[in-house]
Amino acid sequence: MISQILRWIFGQKMESSRIHEEKLSIFWGMPILSSDAISSVAYAVEEILLVLIPVIGIASFIWMPRIALVIIMLLLVLTFSYRQVVEAYPRGGGAYIVAKENLNTMAGLTAGAALSIDYTLTVAVSISAAAAAITSAVPSLYTHQVAIAVSLIALLIIANVRGLRESSRVFSFPTYAFILAVITLVTVGIIKHFTGADSNIPTAVMEPVTLETQAVTIILLLRAFSSGCSAVTGVEAVSDAVPNFKEPAARNAKIVYVMLAVSIMVCFGGVAYLAHLYQIVPNPRLTVMAQITLDVFGKGGMFYFIQAITAILLAMAANTAFAGFPTLLSVIAQDGYAPRQMALRGHRLNYNNGITILGLLAISLVLAFKASTHLLINLYAVGVFTSFTLAQSGLLIRWFRQKPPGWHYKALINGLGAFTTFTAATVIGVTKFIAGAWIVFVAVPILIWLMLKVKRHYQSVAEQLDIPNETLSQIQLDAAYSHHVIVPIDSLNAMVVKALRYARTMTPNVEAFHIETYEGEADKLKRKWAALHTDIRLVVKQSPYREVVGPLKEYIDSEEHASRPGDIITVLLPQFFVAKWWHMILHNNTSLFIANALFSKRNVVVSILPFYLSDVVQYRQKILSK
Repeated sequence: MISQILRWIFGQKMESSRIHEEKLSIFWGMPILSSDAISSVAYAVEEILLVLIPVIGIASFIWMPRIALVIIMLLLVLTFSYRQVVEAYPRGGGAYIVAKENLNTMAGLTAGAALSIDYTLTVAVSISAAAAAITSAVPSLYTHQVAIAVSLIALLIIANVRGLRESSRVFSFPTYAFILAVITLVTVGIIKHFTGADSNIPTAVMEPVTLETQAVTIILLLRAFSSGCSAVTGVEAVSDAVPNFKEPAARNAKIVYVMLAVSIMVCFGGVAYLAHLYQIVPNPRLTVMAQITLDVFGKGGMFYFIQAITAILLAMAANTAFAGFPTLLSVIAQDGYAPRQMALRGHRLNYNNGITILGLLAISLVLAFKASTHLLINLYAVGVFTSFTLAQSGLLIRWFRQKPPGWHYKALINGLGAFTTFTAATVIGVTKFIAGAWIVFVAVPILIWLMLKVKRHYQSVAEQLDIPNETLSQIQLDAAYSHHVIVPIDSLNAMVVKALRYARTMTPNVEAFHIETYEGEADKLKRKWAALHTDIRLVVKQSPYREVVGPLKEYIDSEEHASRPGDIITVLLPQFFVAKWWHMILHNNTSLFIANALFSKRNVVVSILPFYLSDVVQYRQKILSK
């Protein structure tokens, strides 16, 4: 029953041969991998204003378009740079692969750790912003933002486990609808402003600022720039997920990069310009995007449509991370720096382990920061711009080493990209350090240390298990071990008889082991055992504290049990299986606890012999007939 419910939620199993069916076309791939960057339009402009307005007031709207223009130029540099990453590394992996192969392993691990943190923050920030968009349209839900955010992440986990192709189709329509809605908003907003149409809400009234307070410091502009850089944090997802595209994968991914850049330029630039024209002031209960929409269209159908589609897209934007993070983690796992389970595809051909881990980490951040986009944004972008810098630097080194045709042009682009992203990373790290970026600076080294520990563990295991080829001919597979079998029993029944008969097929050295928790409790068993007329010895041990595992361990290690160092001892545990799952709750399942306790014991093999109660009548007749 439980398996049927899980199958209904997560979908039917899929054959490995169907993996090509789960690949993305350009039309479906663009929204699933670009939704993060595109959706940042909903909060990037607001984050810039939150930095400027408290300090310089109305003068913020003079600097707002200029900062937005710088961010758009940064986006163009990243787009050209990452198109070359796709061309050079069509197998995916992005910054991790580029930095590891062209710089060194530590650079690759740094990029992988930084990008992993950024993917987690992408989910937390996008979902928190989605919850804010929902509560802007429905103010009565304001106190439930955290619950809304957690619920959305849970839905995304389920959608992604079901399958990449299905989730991409679901997520595509909100992305395209959002782009069209924002273009409409920008067009109508500009027309209304320059035709002199009245605004539906009054422009915010601010106190006039003196010349002294209008003096804009470089630090203030850099802080505003670092807050707005969230608008370009999603561009790396395409390079990480190149293997998810249909062939020719690299060409399709490069086309998606162009579509992504154009979409962000239009949407982010347009919303920033409208915020400048309408002089929008951030409101804790009403997002900047909502205020602009309200100003342009009024509180009618278009207002609620844009709020709804914004909320949906912000929720779907987290799916960019759900596509990129598991793929990145699988590449790291294949290199031995992450648990190997991360490289295994699930029943729907997705990296289920990576999807689940990302979702749980994002939920933890949402709970810790109470779904506050403004608080989470302080941690954002540091990691991704670090990985940007390492990726661009790695490619720059690659072009100088290999010198392919046109390498001067390629080196120029990636050199510019490395300089630009390093500058941005430095600005973000310095201006956001006290506000929360320090957490990332602590988390990245910890992740690198963990990855190195995982690698060393795998190397140690491989060294201990390795058999040199030149020694294979010297190995004798018919080496004899003295073998003993212990069968723990509670009573003498059909299941125990089956276990004893099976044990005898392995060795004549078989013993039955019983724990007596109360004096005289084993008398009935002893009488039945005597009637069995077997030479198999019944060992009964007292356990005044009603323990089962402890006395069994003591007996295995004692001199009473006639085994020598190096002998193999098999503990054969008979376990019955019932017809319905809930029947198991009615039994103590002691054998399972014994198995867990003995698995790590040296020279002890734990074996479970299944016995199905539905076959008991036939088996009883079988043993009586022989």
